[in-house]
Amino acid sequence: MRAASKPRVLLVDDDVSLLKLLTIRIESNGYQVTTVDNGMTALQLLKRSTFDVVLTDLRMDEMDGMALHRQLQSRYPALPVIMMTAHGSIPDAVEATKQGIFAFITKPINKDELFDSLAKAIEIHGVHEGREIAETNIITRSGPMLHLLEQIKLLGPTQVNILITGASGTGKELLAQAIHQHSHVSDGPFVAINCGAVPSELLESELFGHKKGAFTGAVKDHQGLFQQAQRGTLFLDEIGDMPLNLQVKLLRVLQEKSIRPVGFQEEIPIDVRIVSATHKNLSEAIINQQFREDLYYRLNVVNLKLPPLSERREDISLLAQYFSGRIAKRMNHEEKRFANDAMHALVRYDWPGNIRQLQNVVEQVVALTPSHIISAQLVENALHSDVNHVELMSLNDAKKEFERDYLINILKIAAGNVAEGAKLAKRNRSDFYKLIKKHNIDVDSII
Repeated sequence: MRAASKPRVLLVDDDVSLLKLLTIRIESNGYQVTTVDNGMTALQLLKRSTFDVVLTDLRMDEMDGMALHRQLQSRYPALPVIMMTAHGSIPDAVEATKQGIFAFITKPINKDELFDSLAKAIEIHGVHEGREIAETNIITRSGPMLHLLEQIKLLGPTQVNILITGASGTGKELLAQAIHQHSHVSDGPFVAINCGAVPSELLESELFGHKKGAFTGAVKDHQGLFQQAQRGTLFLDEIGDMPLNLQVKLLRVLQEKSIRPVGFQEEIPIDVRIVSATHKNLSEAIINQQFREDLYYRLNVVNLKLPPLSERREDISLLAQYFSGRIAKRMNHEEKRFANDAMHALVRYDWPGNIRQLQNVVEQVVALTPSHIISAQLVENALHSDVNHVELMSLNDAKKEFERDYLINILKIAAGNVAEGAKLAKRNRSDFYKLIKKHNIDVDSII
């Protein structure tokens, strides 16, 4: 049987001796503790690691505990924060409580009070089990993704409308399914539609349904997706592509909780959880009068932003092997694995098409691999054959490119006069000549 995970505590304090003392105490009570001595380091750590509770000092240099909490509340709103201070006062405690601090304890730390606060935080928010959240199809070990899934656990049981934003291929529908699975209507249907994939003249009928004879081709009554999703979740993907005339009707449905199918006179009450998604910037669409502001605020009660795959690189190898394993199961053959250099090629690629592109590449290399090991050459060929290929430049190459472009611009400003260019670059003439030669710049061609 797998041992239960220890709750993970991130301890933040600029007093090193107190960090050591508290670590010993907390670990002896069955917790796993990670310590940092400032708020900025804590935020950096949270980008790649997950914790169940943050225990932080209030008074710290550069970023104090309240400033840290504001950042945590913005980025990881489901992560409980316990505040410690040697300057405890009723106003401090009241202000901390108002801003959403889970608990406020004073120094010297009373161990019973500390352990009671930690236990309550864990009891309410639970313990991470690692790479996956139970009852979702999302595969991840990324800190930001795990925090996003934490929010879903809190938001699922509520009835608020949720807008998922993120680039194409990041898994917005999977996230919507996870919301449904954690919701009060999880036993009901999950119905999805891509608003940009249905012709505008048919979209109204698809959403609201129609009566026989309502228009040419309506040979029978048609039940729309809102009715199909009764007591369940309706996922409106690419909501930014919905025509303006339908946006008005959708807003009315959200306000009245009822629909009127095309050709019908009577209203039909609905009980549907709405989750929508878009890759577009709806704020810009509102300015350009392509999206209704009132509908935006109705849909965007809570916004969940999915990071692109390039910002969750720790998931690339995990997802690649997952897709390979799924193909093997589907084809009923032995799973093919990536050679180390092949996996390295996948991890350093920029993935402009995100997870969908990664899945396509894995499908391709698995199909073309005659052996059980996928080579780096095969991966490189698949990546370079992609018209959307964007390769990350190394730091050294980026420096060289910047330096060459800088020199060319300086020479253009100096009208090809090397001595004048050297003055503008604040380098002696000899060094400047060497740099020009190093980058094979033809000065005459610049004039």
